[in-house]
Amino acid sequence: MRRIPLVAVAAAASIVLAGCGEDDGDGSQAGASNEVEVFTWWSEGGEKAGLDGLVQVFEQQYPDQTFVNGVVAGGAGSNAKNVLASRLEQGDPPSTFQGHAGGELRDYIAQEQIQDVGHLYEEEGWNDVFPEEVVSLLTEDDAIYSVPANIHRANVVWANPHVLKNAGVSQPPDSIDAWLEDLQALQDNGVKAPLAVATDWTQVHLFETVLIADLGPEAYNGLWTGETAWDSAEVTRAIEDYAALMEFTNGDRAGLDWPDSNQYMISGRAAYTVMGDWSYAGFEEAKLKPQKEYIWFPVPGTDGVFDFLADSFTLPVDAPNAEGTENWLRTVGSAEGQEAFNTKKGSIPVRTDADPQAYGEYQQEAMQDWQSDTIVPSLAHGAAAPLGWLEEITSAIGEFSSSKDTGKLQEALVAAAETYTGSG
Repeated sequence: MRRIPLVAVAAAASIVLAGCGEDDGDGSQAGASNEVEVFTWWSEGGEKAGLDGLVQVFEQQYPDQTFVNGVVAGGAGSNAKNVLASRLEQGDPPSTFQGHAGGELRDYIAQEQIQDVGHLYEEEGWNDVFPEEVVSLLTEDDAIYSVPANIHRANVVWANPHVLKNAGVSQPPDSIDAWLEDLQALQDNGVKAPLAVATDWTQVHLFETVLIADLGPEAYNGLWTGETAWDSAEVTRAIEDYAALMEFTNGDRAGLDWPDSNQYMISGRAAYTVMGDWSYAGFEEAKLKPQKEYIWFPVPGTDGVFDFLADSFTLPVDAPNAEGTENWLRTVGSAEGQEAFNTKKGSIPVRTDADPQAYGEYQQEAMQDWQSDTIVPSLAHGAAAPLGWLEEITSAIGEFSSSKDTGKLQEALVAAAETYTGSG
């Protein structure tokens, strides 16, 4: 975990040089525009509110720079990552782009598409306030390749307490088996699909939490290093548990995204949904009352484990307005920027000197858990595995949604692991 083509027309060459300036040798260009295009997939709800808060601080700190929103909508960034890959291949990078710490970031490092920003850590003193376990996921060969904006937790169940009470479910279950019993009770009480899910990436999100619950954190981590075999009995059991959970989900899932599954839970059409804590921001934005209109708890079997991801921002190679990008990164890592961003997005700050009293009830609880729980990387959100491996797993999970063939799913997972670790 730790670790351009150019097409020119001769007659226009002088115009291009005059408009762009000369390369200064470090990937930036003299005379570049003061625009800073920030490429994300934060297009709605608490995610957009968090970005808006960060932009407000940026504009206050650097009034000579102009923020340009390069957002591409789509759950978990699937659409945005495709657009970004095309732009990078064509030598048309944005000023900065969002990248998850861990396996996803390593793809960009390996392709030499992003630059070392370690000098900013020294200048801003971030090594003293960013947790080492987060910085290590941004580091390769002693170079640091991005600035983290937050810490998210993925293994969270959000639940409707009224639906649970009507079915006689009074306590959060402590295991997958106990959860399946509660789901059956809810279904017997008239809740047709008590566990709401959406499109394939949300199913991968659910699947990773079942892997953590059934394998435990050490063996789960071993899946990404080759130390845990994907054809083991433990993984077979996790797949079977995942299949059992999917029997209690909504049949229209393929056409939905995560806000829709959240709405199913809030409206009472479902009792539960499993989603990261960006959901909290949406519930707060809708002015829902915690503990009354919604509750939360770790996915059964994962209490004491923090399934982690972090959004971070990069400095692309040949980024336009590299100076402006560095200023954006300074805002992202600043105390003011992190508070403006995370209080609205539902995540918690990376900075260890943040004031918990500035945050909501769920976030204060998450801050405590981050300090005490065992930390594992999220698969669905780029921390555990490279993008190619995640894409293969997502494809297998998507096919399973229709076929319900557990054996075929495990075969596909084994094959994907052999590609990336050399062992299944």
